[in-house]
Amino acid sequence: MSETTDFQHFESLHEEQLPVPKHKLHDWTHFAGLYAAEHVAATEFVIGATFVALGAKTMDIILGLLIGNILAVLSWTLITTPIAVETRLSLYTYLNKIAGDSMSKLYNWANVLIFTVISAAMVTVSSTAVRFAFGIPAQLDWYPTNLWFVMIVLLVGAFVVFIAIYGFKAVSDFSGICAPWLFTMFTCGAIVLMPALSLDVLGVTLPGGWSDLVTIGNQSVWTGVNSEGETGIGFVEVIGFGWAANTITHFGLIDMALLRFAKKKSYGLATSTGMLFGHYIAWIAAGIMGAGTAVILGKTIVQLDPGDVAFYALGWSGFVIVIVAGWTTAITNLYRAGLAAQAVYSTQSRRKTTMIVGVAMAIVACFPFVFSQILPLLTYAGLLVVPVGAIVFAEHQIFPKIGYTRYWSKFQDYKNSTPAVLSWVLGLIFGFGLNVLDVMSFYYLFIPTWFFTILVYIFLAGRFGARQKYPEAEKKEEAYDQSVENYHEKLAKEEAVVVKDTSVFSKGLKLIAYAVLGITLFLAIKTLVASPDEVSYIANRDTFYQIGFACTVIYFVTAYWAMLRRKSLNVK
Repeated sequence: MSETTDFQHFESLHEEQLPVPKHKLHDWTHFAGLYAAEHVAATEFVIGATFVALGAKTMDIILGLLIGNILAVLSWTLITTPIAVETRLSLYTYLNKIAGDSMSKLYNWANVLIFTVISAAMVTVSSTAVRFAFGIPAQLDWYPTNLWFVMIVLLVGAFVVFIAIYGFKAVSDFSGICAPWLFTMFTCGAIVLMPALSLDVLGVTLPGGWSDLVTIGNQSVWTGVNSEGETGIGFVEVIGFGWAANTITHFGLIDMALLRFAKKKSYGLATSTGMLFGHYIAWIAAGIMGAGTAVILGKTIVQLDPGDVAFYALGWSGFVIVIVAGWTTAITNLYRAGLAAQAVYSTQSRRKTTMIVGVAMAIVACFPFVFSQILPLLTYAGLLVVPVGAIVFAEHQIFPKIGYTRYWSKFQDYKNSTPAVLSWVLGLIFGFGLNVLDVMSFYYLFIPTWFFTILVYIFLAGRFGARQKYPEAEKKEEAYDQSVENYHEKLAKEEAVVVKDTSVFSKGLKLIAYAVLGITLFLAIKTLVASPDEVSYIANRDTFYQIGFACTVIYFVTAYWAMLRRKSLNVK
């Protein structure tokens, strides 16, 4: 086959079916923004309340979540990113290369379902905030009871689909704008409602120091007693929760779809913006906001929805944060679902499959039960995909070290992909079996399941042909990889040079955007430290609501305007 013929073959493929070329790689800032926005989501309001309902203690939350989220960052950095960078493929495409159509299609269908429902849940959350703003009745049944709510869901869903179909770059751009604002608002919300908690517990608006903060936490937020009046979860369970919350994306390797664009393996550390600043700070802030809102309304935290909490913490900006936080997570997960669907229907473009999946997502989002069941879904979804991540990890990282042949099943024309399917099934039986037997905390089940599946796959693959050598097939594989590299070099030469926006006007827009975030944070701090009594606190809080919302509008206008100016310089 000639080089020209090779190139013609590559041009007939969709770009997701080939490794990411060097000229389309991104630096760490893209991933920092992407993970920051995705993991400061509307679900953080729910998870923050969950820790309160589960009866965690204050110091367990502060230290346990820190350790758990650091372990999650290390999982992305040491397990997911190396495979993503070395292959430059999404998990969906790479799994097909390892195990063939039967295994990958089954797995991809599972992922289409998982990520479609996750996206739907986030759209439902965003729609709940809009519902609250327009006085539409709360949707408490598993089905929608109000036509206007359905219309809102469909409109929010249409926006999510519109962004997701334009791929990784569009997701990165949108997330990059949202991330700084989301960080600021979650922080401000906790600061603004702290005086309400302090008044309730200490009788004063301003805590006197660290000991007062711990007292407030122990008595009003993380009391150590769950919603049923019993002793709550402990330090070890909190660590496990923080680590296991994203097993689907790190141990399960789903985030190969995003990290395949990373220039370096070390960029896996950029996930820390989502874990340490996102999950860690956002979960703690959400707990404080939820407890503060409960005090103001005279309810328990489990009786509140995200709209309630966000409004009393941030005013009208609270509605925006629930909507935006829902969008950022929904968009990223819909992007993943579209990739999985495109891997099943390889003759269709990712945009088309994402649009089709997006329609299904919008319909599912009309049913409020998807949000109320999101936490069990995430937990079981993680255990479902971890065995597949273990299979890919074993084939890519372990096989070359023990003398096995990588891609052995492909070299046999996928005649023996049985080990992959059987290992997945046995891994599921093992993991869910441990859960039924209740031998350990559910949050840690992914660890023994991962190791068990690796051992099973190594054993079975060895018996089915992985020990054998395939010199001719390996030479063809190397020649194919070289042809892909040559094709990418050709594309790189045709790629337009990226022009940076260095204009004074654009710099001014960015300066204004970050200045209003500073003003918002200043007003929140003022509400905390310059409110000697309840009357002045309420006055300062109302000022924060009003000016903070104006700052929110100014931020998004200037940040988006600056982005449009930058992108306009690179339009062909």
